[in-house]
Parts: sequence; C-alpha cells; structure tokens
Amino acid sequence: MLTGTVVEFGGHRGLGTVRGDDGRELAFHCTSVADGSRSMEAGTTVAFSVVAGHHGRWEASDVSPVPG
Repeated sequence: MLTGTVVEFGGHRGLGTVRGDDGRELAFHCTSVADGSRSMEAGTTVAFSVVAGHHGRWEASDVSPVPG
C-alpha cells in the first residue's frame, strides 16, 4: 500500500484525485473508497493501491483514511 493525500473529491460525480507521497497524482472513483462510504474529504491522508484502470490509465484503488 502507498500513502498520500486526497487533493480533491467531487461528490456529484464521485470522482477524486489522490497525490501520492512520491508526487504522482492518480484519479479514483467513489466505488474505490475501501470503507464503502463513497465520499472522501480533500486533505485526508490515505493509503491506497495502484491498479490499471479504464482506458489504460493508472488509478488509485482501495482508498482508505490513515488514522492519526
């Protein structure tokens, strides 16, 4: 699992962006939020996996808040 920060999340469309600690930005969909809440606040520190997404792009998956 990698760690990073949620840059933005648009609840209307369910799309967000996470910036990994390595500086890479990856998109994620609300269905990729691990706890099933389908939302995520910008600025939240998260752990996530990187998977091959639709259209050949890399995406964040299993996005979950890191306690602390």
